[in-house]
Amino acid sequence: MHDSISHSTVNVARHSQGSLHLACAALANFMLLASSTAAAWDGLVEKQVFEMEEYTTVGGETIAPVRIGWEAYGELNEEKDNVILITHFFSGTSHAAGRYAEDDAAPGYWDAIIGPGKPLDTDEYYIIASDTLVNLNAHAPNVTTTGPATTNPESGEPWGTDFPLVNIRDFVEVQKALLESQGIERLHAVMGASMGALQAYEWASAYPERVERLIPVIGGGVTDPWLLATLSAWAAPIRLDANWNEGDYYAGEPPLDGLRESLKLVTLDANHWQWANATFDRSWADDDADPTRELEARYAIEQTLDDIAAARAEVADANHFLYLVKANQAFVTGHGESLEEGLARIGAPSLILYSENDLVFAPQGVRETAELIEADGTEVELVTLEGSRGHLDGVLAIGQAGDRIRDFLAE
Repeated sequence: MHDSISHSTVNVARHSQGSLHLACAALANFMLLASSTAAAWDGLVEKQVFEMEEYTTVGGETIAPVRIGWEAYGELNEEKDNVILITHFFSGTSHAAGRYAEDDAAPGYWDAIIGPGKPLDTDEYYIIASDTLVNLNAHAPNVTTTGPATTNPESGEPWGTDFPLVNIRDFVEVQKALLESQGIERLHAVMGASMGALQAYEWASAYPERVERLIPVIGGGVTDPWLLATLSAWAAPIRLDANWNEGDYYAGEPPLDGLRESLKLVTLDANHWQWANATFDRSWADDDADPTRELEARYAIEQTLDDIAAARAEVADANHFLYLVKANQAFVTGHGESLEEGLARIGAPSLILYSENDLVFAPQGVRETAELIEADGTEVELVTLEGSRGHLDGVLAIGQAGDRIRDFLAE
């Protein structure tokens, strides 16, 4: 669960277009194989596509075929034991580092820690990431994902809400098939932020014999009631948009109004009031339109959030958004009846990064997750990320933990 407004310092309405430009750059960042050896990696990445003839979901339903995009940085060694899996957040993609072209506006979201000589050193590790099933950015040119917006071969039409519900474990199972297609049986580490943290916990619980190290970032071991309600609020504008039509909109107008409002809520919740208050004053979006006197007039922060949401909605899909909401709501590590049992299955040493200002995953819940993993003697370390961006500090401030991540991977 995650959305991104870039590092800009926007103070008044006349800066809103700059914010939009930066937001669009961040959107482009969301998406492989390195084109040469790890030591010579030049930061350019190529998107690859993995396909399965069919996949049976945790719920017992069949999806055929399944296609997901993936990319990698570095080189897989002969023993195939230098693999780090990166799992992405709610609104993200597999594009964790590098650029697709020299003139791309900005690199992948964790480029600060992935690359030659960086904490996730591509001279040493083979770092791989994939788009999830039902990826939010279904219409982005560098995303491949199977979900409601893709064609059901039985009907020749988009799946729509006939697509089976999937959950975090399904994301993991498809990733496992991708890795096995490359002969990879063990992970040196699995690391992900927000919804990516959920996938990381699930990997370490479902396949403890395959995961040597666990690095969840800004995420807890279960979706608590507060987050259940938050996710429901995110989904509501889409459901209220008449164009959603119970998910049957692919032959007509998509529910863009609802999708934009949903994305605005995600963006706001992923940030923090400290950022908002430090970045914006009470300036108007239009110097000639006073929000205290005109019903339609807006403040700068409103306009900026609207602009960012509009840019993101251009490549997103409303049904995919709703399916991601359901997948996140269903999450309990281990996908069993007991959180304690699911977390107890984790035996990998764990480095858990979180923010005390997080408004999405409650810090107390992250600490309780750490305690449950540690209860049977598993090594767990908690590291806080400082900043004013709340949940987003798990991406924007990740460099703070770079040295600890480097050492943890070497231990």
